[in-house]
Amino acid sequence: KLTVNDLKQMCTQSWYAIYTFDEQQLVGMGRVISDGVITGVVCGVCVLPSYQSKGIGKEMLNRIIEHCEQNRVIPQLMCVESLESYYE
Repeated sequence: KLTVNDLKQMCTQSWYAIYTFDEQQLVGMGRVISDGVITGVVCGVCVLPSYQSKGIGKEMLNRIIEHCEQNRVIPQLMCVESLESYYE
């Protein structure tokens, strides 16, 4: 299980991180690990179960891809095979 400090370190050491809030509650996040020049690995996109199927993950992924494209970084996906349909 990840601690708050683990999550903080993961996000601050990422090349790009995005967060979605409902008022003060964090309901979704995603991040990119990158060299900032050529390749960016998209990982850890998640949305709380009660907020899923509302387009939040899709919007975060669109913004992640847009950020990569603006910085000429090619986004690549890193996930277990069973989650591929989630990202599609």
